[in-house]
Amino acid sequence: MKKVCSVAAGIALSATTAYAGGMERSAQSVAILFETGNYAEFSLGSFNPGVSGVGTGFFTGLASGDMAGSYVTYSLGYKRALSDDLDLALIVDQPIGADVSYPVSAAPYPFAGSSAKVRSTAVTGLLRYKLPSNFSVYGGLRLQSVKGDLTIVAPLISPAFTNYSLSSNRDYQVGYVAGVAWERPDIAARVALTYNSKITHTFDTVENGLAPIPLAANTMEVEIPQSVNLEFQTGVAPDTLLFGSIRWVEWSKTNITPPFLGVPVVSYSDDIITYNLGVGRRFNENWSGAVSVGYEKNIGTPTGNLGPTDGFKSIGLAATYTQDNVKITGGIRYVDIGDATTTIGSDFADNDGIGVGLRVGYSF
Repeated sequence: MKKVCSVAAGIALSATTAYAGGMERSAQSVAILFETGNYAEFSLGSFNPGVSGVGTGFFTGLASGDMAGSYVTYSLGYKRALSDDLDLALIVDQPIGADVSYPVSAAPYPFAGSSAKVRSTAVTGLLRYKLPSNFSVYGGLRLQSVKGDLTIVAPLISPAFTNYSLSSNRDYQVGYVAGVAWERPDIAARVALTYNSKITHTFDTVENGLAPIPLAANTMEVEIPQSVNLEFQTGVAPDTLLFGSIRWVEWSKTNITPPFLGVPVVSYSDDIITYNLGVGRRFNENWSGAVSVGYEKNIGTPTGNLGPTDGFKSIGLAATYTQDNVKITGGIRYVDIGDATTTIGSDFADNDGIGVGLRVGYSF
């Protein structure tokens, strides 16, 4: 059952790092805390979306071209048993990100030539203490760094967007993690509830507009929102595991408003809940497999032009090969990206993407 658990964790990870609402790139799972003994892992994933739309109203018939770039994510994890009751884990991941680039060739689409890029890295340290009756509590700190750059070329929308750009420094801030878990090892059952605090970044920004010199050097606050994860699993038959997760993120609190520009370039009208559910099965001593589905509700409100998607449905497959102390998990995931209407009335529909991932774990 432990081998099935590793597949379940692998597919759950690939299902949430590849694509999720807001700017999410990581589900901030704490599953590594529950590995047996001492353990280390490395994960690498990529997602290739195709997102395009067509204008309506004043921009009827103007095609945006594919504006969503492919991206690669990675994560590192290390878990050590300090004693029979106390475990330590260190996790390095990329919790948020953005890769937006409207092709210049899409002109006269109003945002042709516009782009946005967000990069982040987080290092999380966790301690888990085992209590009586199969309960445990855990918590720790997360050091997070974020940097972003933005270019908007949309003079038909506003004169301010004739040649607008923004760049920021890399800002470092600290948040915290707290959680509680219950386990029943004889049936491989586990429920873990985790709270991740918000982290508010204060960026030094430089905005450029019509003039070739900086128009404004200022500071800008951006809240990376708080979240709650519910991760669960249980054996349902010999060598078969049911697993899943529910993740709530308060994206409605995130608003990116450059000081000089004075209007938001990224904002979200609603919080986002992401659901994942899957089944894993061990086939023999070396091979296990899993299938999972994911879902985010289509909110239906107009989206920003830098993120013209709304919800998704997905299905993923994974396989794990285990030999001695090493386990290798590979996965693939298809995402049906939800249709969206942007604030300028463009319709983005029938979009999708493919994600792949690889994880190597070592127990010692």
